[in-house]
Amino acid sequence: MPDRVLLNYMAGGNQSSAEGGGWMGAKLYSVARGKASFVVLLYSAVTGELAAIIEADQLGRLRTGAATGIATKYMARADASVAAIIGTGGQARTQIEAVSHVRKLKSIRAYGRDPLRRANFCREMSEKLGMPFTPSASAEEAVRGADIVITMTNSATPVVFGQWISPGAHVNAAGSNWAQKRELDEAAVTRADVLAVDSVEQSKIESGDLIQAFAADPSRWDKVIEVGQIVAGKQPGRTSEDQVTLFKSNGIATWDIAVAARVLERAEKQGLGQRMAIG
Repeated sequence: MPDRVLLNYMAGGNQSSAEGGGWMGAKLYSVARGKASFVVLLYSAVTGELAAIIEADQLGRLRTGAATGIATKYMARADASVAAIIGTGGQARTQIEAVSHVRKLKSIRAYGRDPLRRANFCREMSEKLGMPFTPSASAEEAVRGADIVITMTNSATPVVFGQWISPGAHVNAAGSNWAQKRELDEAAVTRADVLAVDSVEQSKIESGDLIQAFAADPSRWDKVIEVGQIVAGKQPGRTSEDQVTLFKSNGIATWDIAVAARVLERAEKQGLGQRMAIG
């Protein structure tokens, strides 16, 4: 029997009083044999016309990394300087790059299951960011003592455990968006004094980390806040230096639309892309 092929979509939009009037659209992506292919269809929210078709693999990496960067900016300690990244794929690169823009990192520890890939990741990222990356022999070795922890894996079972997390650490869990999968064990979720997500309602459907941790006590969802509330100053990202904070990222469609609109704007200014006649 052939491998199952999945087709997923995320739709959203925004209105704006500025010139252009806002955008709407959808990100479509297929998953086959462990590989995903992404595209964004971007429409004018004023005319309804299709404005662009954008290959969105790198776009998705950028927007997911940016979300982690924003969460870290508002939730991590101001003096956070040691980061741990679990996962060494393409998404991991934009995760740590975004974090490097919001905190002065003195060292980054990386762990992935493949030793060669792990070593190459550290070498390449050290050269790109001008920061010391060190390959760790285990996830625990990377996480213990880290001020900022990032998970970006496709694991179905926990890769970070609560007992490893130091007081005052900030955790970004960004790899899993399936109810059946999780990167954090229940203790890692329980340790969070402040727990933020991109969308509470979406997390109740997609966030296996939280769905499984809250299964015995659904009232724990009442304490989950949205990262937008923190950015807007409606909720604190942390209230003390020793609090553990957690951002569980699933990714929402409006982020893809916002980044796609920015890509289109820059492409038009630089004369990039190819114009197509529709209809």
